[in-house]
Amino acid sequence: MGRDSCAVVLVLAGLFLLPACLTNDPYRVEERGKNICYDTFVEEPKHLDPAVAYSADAYEFLNQICETVVQYHYLKRPYTLAPLTATDVPEPKLYDKDGKLLPADAEAESVAKAVYEIHLKAGGRYQDHACFARTAEGKYRWHLGPGQSFPALSHPDELLAENGDRPKQPVSPHFPSSRAVRAEDYAYQIKRLAHPGLECPIAAVLANYIEGFEEFRKGLEAELARVREDRRLAGGVFYNQEADERAQPIYLDMRQYVLPGVQVLDDLAYRITLTRKYPQFVYWLALPFFSPLPWEADRFYTQAAATAQNITLDRFPIGSGPYVLAMNRPNYRMVLRRNPNFHAETYPAAGGPQDDQAGLLADRGKLLPFVDEAVYVLEREGVPRWTKFLQGYYDASGIGSDLFDQAVRMTTEGAVGLTDDLKAKNIRLETASGVSTNYYAFNMLDDVVGGYGEQKRKLRQALSIAFNQEEAIQIFQNGRGIPAQGPVPPGIFGYQEGKDGINPQVYDWDEALGQPRRKSLDVARKLLAEAGYPGGRDANGNPLVIFYDTSASGPGSKANLDWLRKQFAALDVQLQVRSTDYNRFQDKALKGDFQLLSWGWLADYPDPENFLFLLYGPNSKVRSQMENAANYDNPRFNELFKRMENMNNSPRRAALIREMLALAREDAPWIWGFHPVEYGLYHEWYKNAKPMSFGGNTLKYKRVEPQLRDLRRAEWNRPVTWPLWVALALFVSGVIPAAVVMYRREHARPRAKTACQDPEPRAKSPEPGGARA
Repeated sequence: MGRDSCAVVLVLAGLFLLPACLTNDPYRVEERGKNICYDTFVEEPKHLDPAVAYSADAYEFLNQICETVVQYHYLKRPYTLAPLTATDVPEPKLYDKDGKLLPADAEAESVAKAVYEIHLKAGGRYQDHACFARTAEGKYRWHLGPGQSFPALSHPDELLAENGDRPKQPVSPHFPSSRAVRAEDYAYQIKRLAHPGLECPIAAVLANYIEGFEEFRKGLEAELARVREDRRLAGGVFYNQEADERAQPIYLDMRQYVLPGVQVLDDLAYRITLTRKYPQFVYWLALPFFSPLPWEADRFYTQAAATAQNITLDRFPIGSGPYVLAMNRPNYRMVLRRNPNFHAETYPAAGGPQDDQAGLLADRGKLLPFVDEAVYVLEREGVPRWTKFLQGYYDASGIGSDLFDQAVRMTTEGAVGLTDDLKAKNIRLETASGVSTNYYAFNMLDDVVGGYGEQKRKLRQALSIAFNQEEAIQIFQNGRGIPAQGPVPPGIFGYQEGKDGINPQVYDWDEALGQPRRKSLDVARKLLAEAGYPGGRDANGNPLVIFYDTSASGPGSKANLDWLRKQFAALDVQLQVRSTDYNRFQDKALKGDFQLLSWGWLADYPDPENFLFLLYGPNSKVRSQMENAANYDNPRFNELFKRMENMNNSPRRAALIREMLALAREDAPWIWGFHPVEYGLYHEWYKNAKPMSFGGNTLKYKRVEPQLRDLRRAEWNRPVTWPLWVALALFVSGVIPAAVVMYRREHARPRAKTACQDPEPRAKSPEPGGARA
């Protein structure tokens, strides 16, 4: 067969096989049927070092890898702490200045020390890691000296193979690659929070509480300076500090430095001493900042051999949690894999009132984790992410505002339901109130909208009434929000439901409907007139102009800004928008160069102090660069805050919070905004999903049914092949005749020669006049 015929046959065969190969499945065939969870991420985590990381992007991964002494109970609401690696939730012992033990409800002013003694469960063990590997002589195999290097790596795990270039081999007991978690590891990590080279975002907070923390930090600064000076003197006049520290990074072994407020008692116990009463400190213990870190890992990552290949703790965290980071390719995908060294932990045996009916307790008492692997795919755009979720390629999804109508519809009774398309796929919807608040802050230092006189209060109250937050939630949040009555959101101690919880400056209570009703614009106009601006004009007849600063710009923000102007225009007040870039916007907020701006706050822990501190005078953004964006400073509010701040939850604390809220509502430093409501969608094969605003170490509770998922994917993604068959038929109808002609031409029998044909070319005749033979 000739080459042309072979090509035709191959083309035909390929066309016949192509329909069988058609699929848009983004995963490998060998993953089918595997116990894998599929999710997405939008942005690369900037930090995965638990001493530095402080963002939701990072905590999505860190909370599955690193373990803290306490965690939030997965099912109980309101949010409740439960032991994780500790034997119980630690409670402080309070002492006065003479060392006398005080009762747990002692006033904060009488407390000189608060001591947390933490006892750990036995059995905790780190993931396998090269930092623990040893030679036959007992030396750390991969703790290298200056000038030594690793083989080319993409992940530290590759060093667990003997030569660094083969898949990981089982580790001999003589060459351990893990060890037990010890109390000293928790102490080591707390000391790292003071390391001046790490810039821990909560170091300033800890300096206010942990005994000796600030002095310890200054001591580390001095030690770093001393080491650098010694190296400079040894290097001579041509010394280059940057090049030197790149070739030999400075490692400070935290075991060699004493932090008075952190003491190791034994392998399974340590003590943290605070210089004052601070009940919220136990919530900090649930954050990755306070997870353990072995000194071996710190030493391993702080060496030139590692940093030269960008093998750092910021990219490859180490922990004792249920999962390890098996792949970190932030421009493609991140993969978490089950930690074979994970200690025994079981699914909760009890939960909220509706959890059993919702199937959330079907796995009670079973060993965790359920999923062997979690694959997170980079998806920056909402539409492709949504499409793949509907195809079954992602197990869960949020709902973007631009896709809301494709997923959710409101019933005639006002209830939230799914569209018929999603119901047909057995997708379920879960909603939960978020522990955050979005608001508009007046600048209380401004001459027009600021101040504490009666007229100034009435101006802010009038503008707050005119700002129709219910309408804003419907238009811009698709109804996913609760109008705020104050800074404290639902689910947090101090929040009140019903009539007693409304803001009486903005709302009346509708007894017939059993819900709050925003005051009319007539009330707002009356307040505006009493504030000195009848009809939106001052005593000289000049229109009242309010300047609104924002970093929002472009076509996407136009509708929102137009809506804002309309709200103020209802009172004949002009709103002038001043858009700028985010850095300039931040600078204006820090300098108090604004009248009105929008802001938001997501809680670090479920305590009212974490919201009310946003209005505490000494936390003013202008005066102290802290989170009081309105620069609100009411002496009575400040006094009540100091009394409430460090109290245990009790009726007395609730009474103080009610008085604080009454003051803030009357002063109206904020247009109170709304508390978001979170929506989550889950496929039928994705089990044990419950929205959770705190903690985030929830992957271990999730369970999937991969066989059902594969079945649904096959149903929902059948390839449409008839256009190919039509194209194939047209192609064949044109190609086959040509193939037949070529075949006949190549296989035609040669014809016999006739007498007229010369067997060879005739010899050339001699030229005229040439020689004769």
